[in-house]
Amino acid sequence: MARLPRRAVPFVLLARLDRPVGAWLLFLPGLWSILMAGAGAGPAARLLALFFLGAFLMRGAGCVVNDMWDRDMDRRVSRTAGRPLASGAVSMRQALAFLAALCTPSLGILLQLHPLAQLMGVGSLLLVASYPLAKRLTWWPQLMLGFTFGWGAPMGYAAAAGRLDGAAAALYLAAIVWILGYDTIYAHQDREDDALIGVRSTARLWGDSSRPFLAACYGATVALLALAGALAGLSWAYFIALALPAALLARQVFSLDIHDAGLCLRLFKANREVGLTVGLAILLGRL
Repeated sequence: MARLPRRAVPFVLLARLDRPVGAWLLFLPGLWSILMAGAGAGPAARLLALFFLGAFLMRGAGCVVNDMWDRDMDRRVSRTAGRPLASGAVSMRQALAFLAALCTPSLGILLQLHPLAQLMGVGSLLLVASYPLAKRLTWWPQLMLGFTFGWGAPMGYAAAAGRLDGAAAALYLAAIVWILGYDTIYAHQDREDDALIGVRSTARLWGDSSRPFLAACYGATVALLALAGALAGLSWAYFIALALPAALLARQVFSLDIHDAGLCLRLFKANREVGLTVGLAILLGRL
């Protein structure tokens, strides 16, 4: 960040490129599905590269859309008051131009995928655009994020296999409940500010009961991952290796302290390693 031109810094912050964990979490369901679909090494490597780049571009675009919707709310929350649109460092016109700059190469990536995946990519735009509304209309915006961030699971499967089946559906459901869990942890950082300005979240909804809720989400994640592996015909190695991400998720449940914002952020970030170990398990199950 210190080496960037000063004029570029607000746009890097707007796209959250200084905090890449969100892009990783967007990429990981695609990683799972591409590996599980069983494409050859060459096609799989190509798709993984495209999805990795696309995750950073589309996560940045999603952050721009979110901040355009939420700029007035962000000014009233201590953690987000310094965001470029909320602080006035970037204007709405500049944000729109930056959004177009992010979406243009994303379209180029999409056009290189299987036609079914292209259709799903277009459909994802509705999820990206509507997610910021969820916190205004429902107590479950984290579930809406699950539908959005987990979309890479069926889309990656379609890109690799040219079809959707039961394994893709189970993998998507696993991604949704995993995201519901970890974003509930993340939302506890803003629980008090959200209550003051009327923003809804599963963190506020479940409050001190968040630990059993998180256990249910993560338990369902592991069960659905096991189901996806069975439907995809993965070997016994997958189910043994699945014990590692299961243990990492269990550690988050036992460690959770909703009154410790720093811990909540660390637990949230730890889900990158959870997702990577799931990818490793799938790879072992394909050997």
